[in-house]
Amino acid sequence: MSEAQRSGERGRVVGLQERRLGPTVLRTYRTKIDIDDIVPNARQPRLGPKEDEELQRQIEANEGLFEPLLVEPHPEIKGKYRIVDGERRWTNSDVLVRQGRGQYRQIPVEVTDRTLTDEERLRVWIYIHRQRREWDAREKEMVAYRLVDLVGRASAANILGISLRELDKLVDVFELSSRFTGLRDPSASISWARELSGLSKKMLTPEVVDEVVRQVNAKRVTNSKDLRKLRTILPDPVAREHFLSGTGDLDSAMLRVGSAAKKKATGLAGEIDAAVEAMKRVPWTTLAELKGDSDLLRKIDDAEALLKSLRKTLST
Repeated sequence: MSEAQRSGERGRVVGLQERRLGPTVLRTYRTKIDIDDIVPNARQPRLGPKEDEELQRQIEANEGLFEPLLVEPHPEIKGKYRIVDGERRWTNSDVLVRQGRGQYRQIPVEVTDRTLTDEERLRVWIYIHRQRREWDAREKEMVAYRLVDLVGRASAANILGISLRELDKLVDVFELSSRFTGLRDPSASISWARELSGLSKKMLTPEVVDEVVRQVNAKRVTNSKDLRKLRTILPDPVAREHFLSGTGDLDSAMLRVGSAAKKKATGLAGEIDAAVEAMKRVPWTTLAELKGDSDLLRKIDDAEALLKSLRKTLST
C-alpha cells in the first residue's frame, strides 16, 4: 500500500461513526464514489425491475441523490464497493449517466469499514426497509420468498423474527400473487393474493383458486375486496357450483345463496319465483351480448309495467 493510500485509510478511520440498525451496529464513513466503482448485490432480497422514471425525475429535481447508498468493500474486486441498500437509486442514477448526464456520476455513499457477512447484510437491508412505507404495502411477502431461496426456511424465519408458519403464509401469498397477470398495476397482485388467502383453507380448494385467478385475469372481478363475497358463496352448495361453472361470477353466485333452502311457493307466487330464478340463471356472457337489444328492452318495460300494476292491485 502506498503512502497516499495509507493516508486515505487513516482519514477514513478518523471519520468513522457508529450506525445502529436494529441489533446490528455498523462503523461507517461518508464519501462520494464513481458510479462505475459500485457493484450491485446479486443476492439482495428485492426482486423485479429497478428502473423507475419517477425516481429518475426526483434525482434530477434534487440535483443528485438525497439519500446516500449504503455500500461495503467488495470482497472479491479490489477498489470496488458492493451495494447493501440502494440498488434502485444506483440503477436510476446509472440510467441518467448513460443518457449523458455526467453530473450524476459521483454517487454519495455510506461505506462500512468491512465486508459484512451474508446474515448481517440481510438483517441490515430488512431493518432499513421495515422503516419505509412500501414494506407493509408489498415487500414483506416478496422478501420472505426471496430469503427462503437465499438462506432456507429456518434462517429466513430467524432473520425476519417470525415463526415458520408465518413465513410459509407469506411465501404462499407471494407465489399466489404471481398468478394474477391481468392487472393494470402489477404491484396490486399482492392485495388480491392477500384477500384470497384470507379465506378458510377448507374452502380455498385448488379449483376455487383457479376460477378466481381466471376471472380476475379476465377482468370479470375488478375490486380485490369483492373476493370477500366468497365467504358467503363457497359454504352454499348451489352458489358454489354456479360460481365454479364457468358461466357464473361473484354477483350472480350471490343471488343463488340459500336458494336450495327456500320453500317452493305455489300459484302466482311460485310463477314469480320461477321467473326470477330463470333470470338469475342467464350467464353474464349472454347478458353482455344482449346489451342494446331494443325488443328485449321493450319486453322488460312491459313486464315492469305489469308488475307495478299487479303490486298496486294487491296493495289496495
